[in-house]
Amino acid sequence: MKFSLARYRLPVLAAAALALSACSSTSGSSGSAVDALQLSSTGASGGDSSLKVVPVLPAPRGGSDGNEQPLSAGDILELDFFQVDNLDRTVQIDANGRVSLALIGTVQAAGKSVRQFEQEIESAYGAKYLQNPDVTVFIKESAGQRVTVDGEVNKAGIIPVSSTTTLLDIVAQAGGFRPVADESKVYVYRDIDRQKLVANYDVKAIRQGKKPNPRIYGGDVVVVFPSSSKVAFQNLKEALGVANTATRIAIIP
Repeated sequence: MKFSLARYRLPVLAAAALALSACSSTSGSSGSAVDALQLSSTGASGGDSSLKVVPVLPAPRGGSDGNEQPLSAGDILELDFFQVDNLDRTVQIDANGRVSLALIGTVQAAGKSVRQFEQEIESAYGAKYLQNPDVTVFIKESAGQRVTVDGEVNKAGIIPVSSTTTLLDIVAQAGGFRPVADESKVYVYRDIDRQKLVANYDVKAIRQGKKPNPRIYGGDVVVVFPSSSKVAFQNLKEALGVANTATRIAIIP
């Protein structure tokens, strides 16, 4: 029996072309979402809760050199008062960023470095209650020293960070990019003074040394977007695989 391969290839290849077109449209929707995000974040919506696109994310409020991770809501702290053991305690920073301490009451903690917080406590106790107080603050558990990674990475999830973690470190800990990832569309979201900011970083350019490798802070969210052309090519390969399978089936007697 004689079979025409064109009879089976052409319809499937046509389907592949449609899949390519559809994929481009679908993938483009991600890009369109980013473009829409950029357009809607230029200040038209206003409000403290609006998302604002910036070229480079500023460091969170905290250490004067910008290297120390500031305290955040949910952190559990241990306070050690030298030679005043009855004031020692373990406290958790509440949702408003404050802790309640004996004698001096409520103190703002979130957004400050550990050293800044120690100095403020010493000043408050030294003003009325203790002579030359010496207070040491330890971070027992940090809710803020974690980063959420999502999108086109091999291991999306929550990753702990340190005072030296960079964007390239986060990408490596997330298992690198998936094949369809666009290395130039890596978005980092950060809350600064109750406003959410987002910046686009080109990891390919960072790896090539053309752009600086930014510091990543606890509480950041890193999202890797797909490349529409890579997704379209992947769909085309799958569609061509279907075409080849259909051809092999067709020529079986």
